[in-house]
Amino acid sequence: MRLSTRGRYAVMAMVELATRQAAHNAQLRRGGHCPVSLAEIAQAQQLSLAYLEQLFGHLRRAGLVCSARGPGGGYRLARAPAAIAVAEIVEAVDEKLKATRCEEGMAGCLAGQKCLTHDLWQELGEQIRLFLAHVTLADVCCGGIAGRAAPPLPPRLPEPVSPAE
Repeated sequence: MRLSTRGRYAVMAMVELATRQAAHNAQLRRGGHCPVSLAEIAQAQQLSLAYLEQLFGHLRRAGLVCSARGPGGGYRLARAPAAIAVAEIVEAVDEKLKATRCEEGMAGCLAGQKCLTHDLWQELGEQIRLFLAHVTLADVCCGGIAGRAAPPLPPRLPEPVSPAE
């Protein structure tokens, strides 16, 4: 799977934003949404501020965060953490979830032909995408991820056909 630092950092930053926003709102006790600065997120996650600014531009355009300018400005989630899937975050920063080595627009992965392992890697990429689509920011923030991976269901066997009587 090709998941670069861009996708991982975006998820890390969004988790940090969600937890800090919840902490700020709990301190305010008035239900408002206090913006969180990128500097706070960068320091807490040991990430480059300039890199976060690029990522948050993508996240804002995807409708996952809102920004507030000026003193006391920063970012806040555009939706509740339970309404933001991790896959949305990864896709918002232009990170394609795929495990094959095929490039878009190419005829195939091996001399213009589909290699024998292509379907294996393509299905793995799809399983990862499905997993991340069903994990929310809230799940990550509350530590509700461990134990979620499950083996695939066994194939369904056809129903036996009883002879007509």
